[in-house]
Amino acid sequence: MKIVEYFKTAKGRGVMATADAKGKVDVAIYASPHVIDEKTVAFIMADKLTHANLQSNPHAAYLFTEEEEKFKGVRLFLTKTKEETDPKKLDEFRRREYPNLRGSEFLVYFQVEKVLPLIGSGGE
Repeated sequence: MKIVEYFKTAKGRGVMATADAKGKVDVAIYASPHVIDEKTVAFIMADKLTHANLQSNPHAAYLFTEEEEKFKGVRLFLTKTKEETDPKKLDEFRRREYPNLRGSEFLVYFQVEKVLPLIGSGGE
């Protein structure tokens, strides 16, 4: 599956799962990723638990379910590669305004390790 093309048109909801260094898991609602290329995505994150977990454990999973059909979507297995706090860079990626978060946001980049359909193993 080509994620660049998929996320250009897919509408739905996403959930990101992270864990801290001790393995304590958290999940949070996230918008669709900003797809840089087939191996790189980025998310704007507030300074909350998901971001904190990524400081000690760079691995995450992102599950996206489409609005259109029941049980259709993708799962992305991710590894954090870098983050930025430059307000101009954040504004380049921003889709909506969240004034209460200004100043405590991060643009977090991930390497896409694996892409699977929402259900099943994708033929593997």
